[in-house]
Amino acid sequence: MLKQTLIIINQLGLHARAATKLVKLASQFESSIQVKRREREVNGKSIMGVMLLAAAKGCQIELIVNGADETSAMSELCLLIQNGFGEEK
Repeated sequence: MLKQTLIIINQLGLHARAATKLVKLASQFESSIQVKRREREVNGKSIMGVMLLAAAKGCQIELIVNGADETSAMSELCLLIQNGFGEEK
């Protein structure tokens, strides 16, 4: 199991488009992927769950990845978030 804490850096936070990118990427992996903000932990492969986090710019989230491809899943998900979901800054 891998855990990583990240800060949402894109201007609009984890809005619909960013959440969709995260869920689509997460769904490509076999591993279980959970996203946590404060006390709420959701399935990282669920668009509704991810959007319920309402993570604005500057919010801290934690990725929890567990499974056969956890290393590559964590690496790619971290890169997506650290690059602001590919949005302009």
